[in-house]
Amino acid sequence: MEHPKDIGDRTTLAVMLALRELGYAISVPFGENTRYDLVIDDGERLLRVQCKTGRLTSGCVEFRTSSSYAHHPNPKGTQRHYRGQVDYFAVFCPQTGEIYLIPIDGLPDDRAHLRVTAPLNHQRKRIRLASDYRIASIELRKPTLRRALRASSGARGSSA
Repeated sequence: MEHPKDIGDRTTLAVMLALRELGYAISVPFGENTRYDLVIDDGERLLRVQCKTGRLTSGCVEFRTSSSYAHHPNPKGTQRHYRGQVDYFAVFCPQTGEIYLIPIDGLPDDRAHLRVTAPLNHQRKRIRLASDYRIASIELRKPTLRRALRASSGARGSSA
């Protein structure tokens, strides 16, 4: 099983690449204790972005809009929402390879959904279509180290 920190790092890298390709300047806050992962500069404003890994479930990309604090003593509960602390969620869904940028305004305080496929009941109200928030798509390929080494040694051998 992959470590959650590795999953989060991959998501943040995918988001950074997408935002950079769109022309945003990107800053990364120092330390692990900020409520946002990135700051993007659109030339006029600095915007705080929290990166999340989405999961494809029942035709929707689902992502958390709160963080778990079960490992901290917290008399107010184990979930903390991001309202007032971030401006956007940037969501990467590995199953679809899509990256989305969603303003926090109007999102629930625990989890949100982006509809990828049309609902079976044809509902239109209160649906967030993934296509409205999509900013990029990437293809993930996981070459093995052996294959990469074989390719690089073959290239070295042919140049000599």
